[in-house]
Amino acid sequence: MNDQHGNEPAEVRADVWLWAARFFKTRSLAKQAIDGGKIDVNGGGCKPAKLLHAGDTLKISRGEERLEVEVLALADKRGPASAAQALYRESEASRLMREARREQRRLVGMQAPRQRPDKHARRDLRRLKDDPGGF
Repeated sequence: MNDQHGNEPAEVRADVWLWAARFFKTRSLAKQAIDGGKIDVNGGGCKPAKLLHAGDTLKISRGEERLEVEVLALADKRGPASAAQALYRESEASRLMREARREQRRLVGMQAPRQRPDKHARRDLRRLKDDPGGF
């Protein structure tokens, strides 16, 4: 894939690029995400062997996260995180949406902290389970 001078390749498979850009820990996880419809390239579907070029736009869904990134550079080898971050640029709208969702999850988690029932609550729960009409 690389030319003789060691420069970046002209095109790279989608699963390889996602792995090299550190969106997924392994190539097989990147392939599973693509096969599961979690990756869109330029507004359309994607297959693991689809060739990416600089300037392509990817929409990536990882669990709760939704990212929209532009491919700035190509790589077919995984390098350090600082080099991986130079391969793409996240859109401003995507970054703001991701931060808003993160803040929303944090606030929801603060509203209802999970606590174990104390001695009296456990006794009440036990009584309720043993005799549904006894409460």
